[in-house]
Amino acid sequence: MFDENLYQETISALHASEDTLSEVMNMTHKTKRRGRLRTTAVLAAVIAILCCMAAAAAALGLDQRLAEYFEATAEQEELLATAAVPMNIVKRDSGAVLRIEQVIADRYCAAVLIDFTAPEGEVCYTDLESILKTLVDDAVARGVCEDNSTARDLFDTKLMGVLTPRPSIVRANFEERYESEGPQAATDWFYTFSQDTDYIRRYRIKRDLKWVTKTPYGDLDITINLSKPEKDPKAIAAAKLAPQSAYPKCQLCAENEGYAGRMNHPARENHRIIPLTINDSAWNLQYSPYVYYNEHCIVFNNQHTPMKIERATFRKLLDFVGLFPHYFVGSNADLPIVGGSILSHDHFQGGHYEFAMAKAPIEKKWVFPGFEDVDAGIVHWPMSCIRLTSEDDARLVELADKILTAWRGYSDEKCFIFAETDGEPHNTITPIARFRNGKYELDLVLRNNITTPACPDGLYHPHPEYHHIKKENIGLIEVMGLAVLPARLKTELELLRDALLHGTDIAADERIAKHKDWAMEIAAKNALTAENCMDILQQEVGKVFAAILEQCGVFGRNEAGKAQFLRFLSSIETA
Repeated sequence: MFDENLYQETISALHASEDTLSEVMNMTHKTKRRGRLRTTAVLAAVIAILCCMAAAAAALGLDQRLAEYFEATAEQEELLATAAVPMNIVKRDSGAVLRIEQVIADRYCAAVLIDFTAPEGEVCYTDLESILKTLVDDAVARGVCEDNSTARDLFDTKLMGVLTPRPSIVRANFEERYESEGPQAATDWFYTFSQDTDYIRRYRIKRDLKWVTKTPYGDLDITINLSKPEKDPKAIAAAKLAPQSAYPKCQLCAENEGYAGRMNHPARENHRIIPLTINDSAWNLQYSPYVYYNEHCIVFNNQHTPMKIERATFRKLLDFVGLFPHYFVGSNADLPIVGGSILSHDHFQGGHYEFAMAKAPIEKKWVFPGFEDVDAGIVHWPMSCIRLTSEDDARLVELADKILTAWRGYSDEKCFIFAETDGEPHNTITPIARFRNGKYELDLVLRNNITTPACPDGLYHPHPEYHHIKKENIGLIEVMGLAVLPARLKTELELLRDALLHGTDIAADERIAKHKDWAMEIAAKNALTAENCMDILQQEVGKVFAAILEQCGVFGRNEAGKAQFLRFLSSIETA
C-alpha cells in the first residue's frame, strides 16, 4: 500500500549534492554559441512536467541516474520507485533532441529525468525574460493561456514554480548556511535564490526610475515605481468575473507560499519563506517581489492578525536585528492615514540598506530619568523622531514602551495634537530598529492621523498642494527617506519637460495640467535647456518630498516646533 506521508517525508529529505548541483549549473557556462534555438522542445518538457503532477504511481522502478542525483539510500530508492512514472516523450527541434525519460512527482514538486542532445552549430541561450515570454507566447497561441497581463503572469509563475525546490529544501539550505557561514551568507543566498526563481523579477525592477536629491536632511532617495505591473482592461474585467475567495486572507499570509494565484490574487508558486521565532512567537521572512531598496524583506506574523504597535513590537524588532544584525527592520504605524497599505496583517519591513534617516545625526541630546544608561535624543530629520541607543536591548524595550504610552495619551492644543477626538485615537509610532557599532538602536517616529476641513486626508499627511506629486500615505519606507512615487509621474515629467522647452500650454493637456503652477515656479528660477530640464524636474520632485516629510512631522522644524517637542519629552514619566 502506498504511504503518501512516508513518501513525502522521503522526497523532502532528498537533495542533490553540492558537487552535482555545481556540475549541472556549470553546463550553461561551458560554451557560448550564437544563433537561436526554438523553444518547442522546452515548452513540451515544461507542459509534460505540469501534466504529470497528477499522474498515478506506476511502480515501474527508479532510474539509477535519478537515484544517483539524489544520493538516495536503498530504502529511499525502493520507496521512490513506487511513484516513478515513465514519460518517453521525444521532441526534435532544429537538430536538438530532448527526451523526457522519467518523472517522480507529487502535488508539490516534480523530479524529471531529461536527456538532451545539442544541435550542431551555434546556439544562443537568451535571458530569462525572453525565454518566459517565448514560452507564454506559445501557450497563448495554443490556447493554454489567456492573452492578458495577469493571465500571463499566472502562467509564467506556474512554469517557474515547477523548477523551484520544495519549501523544506529551501529552508534546510538557509539554515545550513546560517549555522555554518553566518546570517549574512544565509540572506545573500536566499535573496539570490528569490531572484533566480523569478519571484523577484530582475528585469522589471530595472525599469524603476531612481535618483538622489540633496536636502538639509541628507541625500533623499527618490524612485518612480514601474516594476509593479498595471492591470490591463482585459485583466480587470476577468478579475470581476473571477470567483471570490478568502484564501489566502491577504497577500502577506503564509498560505501564499506555493499558491497558484487567480485573476485577483498573484501567483506565488515560486515563492518561499523562512520561518523565524521572534519574541517567542512564529514569524516568517520573505523578500518583497518589488524590491524598493537592496534586499527589501518582509517579516510577517504566521497568523493573520492586525497591525499593532505595542511593547511586544519593540521586542520583536530587536529580536530580528539580533538574528540578522546586518539588516534594519521597522514597522508601519497601526492607524489609517499614517499606517501602511496592509493594516490587517501584522508585519515589518527590513533590508540591507542604509537610508538617509539612519545617517542623520542627533541634534538635541536628552536624558530620560532612570535611563541614564540609554543614549537618547532628537534626530535631525523632517519628521519628529526620537533615537534610543544601548548595548542592552531590554532597556530599549522598556524605555520605548514608556514613550509610546506617553505619546498615546498626549495632547497639546497649541500645536494641534490631540490624542483622540470623539473616541477615535490619533497618536501612534513608526519604529525602526538597527544593530550597529555593537549597540542596539531604536528610532521612534511620532505620528498623528487627525484630519481637518482643509486637510481631509490628514493634517500630518501630504497637503493638497503636493498631491500632484504624491497623495498616498507616508509609510515606513517614506519615513526613512525613500519616496515611492506613482508610475504616472514618468510620463508626466516627460510631458512637462517637452512643454517647458517648447513653451506649450501646460494647462491644455489634462495629463499634466495639475502640475502647471509648480512647473511655472521651476521655469521662473531656472534657465531650462534640453540637457538640464529633466534633471532639474527630478531634483524639484525630491525637494517636494522633503517638504512633504516636514508636513508629516507632528512638531514643526521651526523654533516653536522644537520647543513643543521638548515639552513632550519633559512630560514623559520614566523614573
